[in-house]
Amino acid sequence: MPVDELMLRRAIVFGSAVVYWAGVFIQIRRVRQRTGRSANPLPLGLKEQLLWLGWLLVVTGWLALPFLIDQPAKIGLAQLYPPLMQRPLLMIGAGLVATGYAMTLWCYAIMGETWRMGVDRNERTRLVTRGPYRVVRHPIYALQVLMLIGVALLLPAPLAGLILAVHYLCAELKARDEEAYLLTVHGDEYRGYLARTGRLLPRIFR
Repeated sequence: MPVDELMLRRAIVFGSAVVYWAGVFIQIRRVRQRTGRSANPLPLGLKEQLLWLGWLLVVTGWLALPFLIDQPAKIGLAQLYPPLMQRPLLMIGAGLVATGYAMTLWCYAIMGETWRMGVDRNERTRLVTRGPYRVVRHPIYALQVLMLIGVALLLPAPLAGLILAVHYLCAELKARDEEAYLLTVHGDEYRGYLARTGRLLPRIFR
């Protein structure tokens, strides 16, 4: 693979990590400015602390991955994953990353002032069921998975697969915790919502 193509892959992966997590911090600040309340960026309780540790590993790995990949020949990358180093999958990987982030911005807009990073069990927010939330309960987590699939296609190293696996596990656990909380807040309305939507994929796929 040409060196310039490898550099492009690395730049997309690193740039996507920086843009994504900078966007999260901007969203935290926006919610604070609009509501005067915290978006709960700090973990509350042991369960969330462990989840945040998992996500810290994901963020660190996402940022570090491009710098841990040198010339493919030096680490056997081209020999181990030759189909994934082809140019068409470069375009697919970049497309997944871009689509995932664009749709994440849409989710932020739909959520508006109700968006939170963590669960504060003393807080009551309205139930959002518009846009992607009509069919998926946690589209932002699903889109993070989509972006990390794109990252794995761009730089198909074992670390990329590990990052994806850790993130998926954290997303599933976080989603289940949020659902348990929302059941206590919205009761039967949320039970009905659970019945007609999927967690990370539309119910037709579940």
